[in-house]
Amino acid sequence: MKISKFFRTLVPKDTKFLYMFENAADNIVKAAVLLNQLMIIDDAEKRLIFVKQIKERETAGDDITHNIFEELNKTFITPIDREDIQSLTSLLDDVLDYMNGTAQKIKLFKPKKLPPQFLEISDLILQATRQIQIAIIELKNIKNPYKIKEACIRINEIENLADEVYHFGISELFEHEKDAIELIKQKEILATLEKATDKAEDVADVLKTIIVKFA
Repeated sequence: MKISKFFRTLVPKDTKFLYMFENAADNIVKAAVLLNQLMIIDDAEKRLIFVKQIKERETAGDDITHNIFEELNKTFITPIDREDIQSLTSLLDDVLDYMNGTAQKIKLFKPKKLPPQFLEISDLILQATRQIQIAIIELKNIKNPYKIKEACIRINEIENLADEVYHFGISELFEHEKDAIELIKQKEILATLEKATDKAEDVADVLKTIIVKFA
């Protein structure tokens, strides 16, 4: 029997995984919105409100991740391959971890300013998480994967744009920032931001693998 037939048979029984993935995707979008708002705020004290809220999203994400793995350990037959469930779960958590890591570094490092590239990459992270959400919602329609493929292509494009913004930001830092400590702070935050888009691309790669298996 083909995998697609297995999927038709099993999804009604195992929609719990799809719903948990949808919860995870919704959670990272909410975190990305908060991160984007954090980059817009000029007041350092007000930023801490968003840092706290992003941390709450990260904690919620950890709970979702734990629940998925716990359910996976109890489930003998899964709607998609176990290794793909494991990879997708871990990578969604990684995207969230890097967003939270960025917020925490802003809190701890207290940079004097947030360069425009911070906001630009946070915009791209928000776009990427929304595409992830679209793709994950469409997993229930895996036999018609057009929207998933389209979302994955867009995520890859977003990651490429984030690379360009990152490299330009680093160039600008080394050219214009005279305070060595401030340079290090901003460089670390920028690198953590960019990593979130790398992990979003990794999510897209797993989604593409799942599509291939159901072709």
